[in-house]
Amino acid sequence: MNILTLLIFIPVLFGVLILLMPSKWRASYKYITLLATLVQLAISVWMYVNFKTGAAFGGINHEGEFQFMQKLPWIHLDLGVMGKMQIDYFVGIDGISLPMLVMSALVMVIATLASWEIKSNLKGFFALFLLLDMAVMGVFCALDFFLFYLFYELMLLPLYFLIGMWGGVRREFAAIKFFLYTLFGSVFMLLVMIGLYLSVTDPVTGSHTFNIVQMMNPANYADGAVFSTVSQATILGMPARVVGFVVLFIAFAIKVPVVPLHTWLPVAHVEAPTPVSIILAGVLLKIGGYGIIRICFSIFPDVAVSGAYWLGLLGVVSILYGALNALAQRDLKRMIAYSSVSHMGFVLLGIASQTAEGISGAMLQMVSHGFLSSMLFFLVGVVYNRVHDRDIYNFRGLGSLMPKYTAFVMIAFFASLGLPGFSAFVAEAFTLVGAFKSQSVNGLLPYWMSICGAVGILLSAAYFLWTLQRMFFGSVSFKGGEVWKIALTDITAREIITLVPLAIMALLLGLMPSLVFNVINDSVLAFANFLKVG
Repeated sequence: MNILTLLIFIPVLFGVLILLMPSKWRASYKYITLLATLVQLAISVWMYVNFKTGAAFGGINHEGEFQFMQKLPWIHLDLGVMGKMQIDYFVGIDGISLPMLVMSALVMVIATLASWEIKSNLKGFFALFLLLDMAVMGVFCALDFFLFYLFYELMLLPLYFLIGMWGGVRREFAAIKFFLYTLFGSVFMLLVMIGLYLSVTDPVTGSHTFNIVQMMNPANYADGAVFSTVSQATILGMPARVVGFVVLFIAFAIKVPVVPLHTWLPVAHVEAPTPVSIILAGVLLKIGGYGIIRICFSIFPDVAVSGAYWLGLLGVVSILYGALNALAQRDLKRMIAYSSVSHMGFVLLGIASQTAEGISGAMLQMVSHGFLSSMLFFLVGVVYNRVHDRDIYNFRGLGSLMPKYTAFVMIAFFASLGLPGFSAFVAEAFTLVGAFKSQSVNGLLPYWMSICGAVGILLSAAYFLWTLQRMFFGSVSFKGGEVWKIALTDITAREIITLVPLAIMALLLGLMPSLVFNVINDSVLAFANFLKVG
C-alpha cells in the first residue's frame, strides 16, 4: 500500500475499531486514538527523512515533481458525444505540503493527549476525532481537485459535532456559525471547481480532468474555455479568471481567517473543548494558507500578481486588527484566538510579497504557529479544567502557586511574541524581509506594509507581556479565594509530556530553521519563479 494512503486512512481503521468495541471498554478509546496518531506521526517523520531535495523536485506544474505519489482510476465515465469524465484518486506531496503533514501529525498527538479531559460519550468523540484526522491529512495530500474538495468538506461534519456536543454554554451557536461560514465559501468553490474541470483537458486521454497539477499548467487549458489563460470570458462583467480567484480566495480566507471573514473564530474557540481548539488553531487555519498557495496562486498566478497589493493589505489589516483586539480581551482564550488572527496575517503578507523570502517566512510561520497555538490553547485548558474560569482579571500571582505551569506559559508567550531564538522570530523576520524586498524586486507591496507588520509584532509583545504581568506576578489573589488556591495545583506528568514536545519544536525551529527551509526551498523557489512567469 502507498505510504500516503496509509497515512491518510490509518485514523479511519482505528475509528472503526472504536465503534465496534463495547462501551464497557470505553477507558481504552483514548489509548487507541493515541496509538493511531503516534503511528501517523511516525509515518510522517519517515517521509520527512526520506524526502528527496534538489532541482528535479522543485517544480509545481508537472506530476513528476511530486513524491510518494499514487494515482488510481476512481470515477471514469464515458459520456458518449459529451466526452469522458475523469476523476482519479491522486495523492502526492512536495516541499510545500510535507511540513504541513509533519506539523499536523504532531498536533493531532497533542490534541489526543488533551482529550483526556473529555468524560462523556467517548465513543462518539474519538470516532469523530479520527474522522477529522483523516480529512486533514487528505487535504494536504490530494492532487485531484474533486478529492481535495471531498476531504475539505469532510472536515466540517466532525468539527460541527465536536464543537456542538462537547463545547461550552453557547456551543450550538458556535458550531452553527462555524459551519455556515465555512460552507458558504465551499459551495461557491464547487462552482469554480466545475468551471476548471470543463476548462482543462488531460494531455494523455484528452478528457476533462480535476487534476490540480494539470490545472497549474497553462498548456492544458482548452481554447475558449471559461478559465482559459487566454479566454476573454466574463462573469458578472468581470474577467472569469478574476472571479474564480476571488471565490477560491474567500473560501480559504475564511479558514485562515482573514479580516473581515474572521468572526467565527473567537466564538468557536471560546466554546470549543480544548482538543478541538488545538486542532482549529494548530491545523485548520493552516489549511486556509495551504489552499491559497496550492490552489489560488498556483492555478491563477496571473490574478495573484495583479491583486498582490490588496492581498498584502488584507494581511496587514489582519495583523493590526487581530493584535489590537487581543490587547482588549479579558477572556484568556479569546485573547489567544485574536492573536491567531494577527499571526496568520503574516502568512498572507508573506505570500502576497511573492518573493522567495516572504513565501519561506509564510511557510515557517504556519508550522511555527501550529506548534505555538497548540501550546497556548492547551495551557488555557489547564487552568480552565481546574477552576472553570478564564477571566484574566480573576487571577493574580499564579507564578508562585503553579511554577512549572508558569515556566511553560513564559516559553509559549515569549516564543509567540517573536523573541529571538524561537521559531516565530525567524518566520516573522523572513516574512517582513520578503514584504520589504517586494517593492524593489517586483514592485507589488509598498514599504509601509512591512512597517505595519513590525508594529504588529510590537503589539503582540504588549498583550502577551501585559497578560503575564496581570495573571502571574504580584501577590496571590483569586476570585475564588481559598477554593481556587486548593484547585489550582501545578501541572501533572501527562500535561508536562504534552507540553514538552511543543516547547522543544518552538526552540528547535528557532535555532535550526533549516529543518523546514531545507525541505521547502526547492518548491518555494519554483513557486516564486512560476508566479513571475504567470
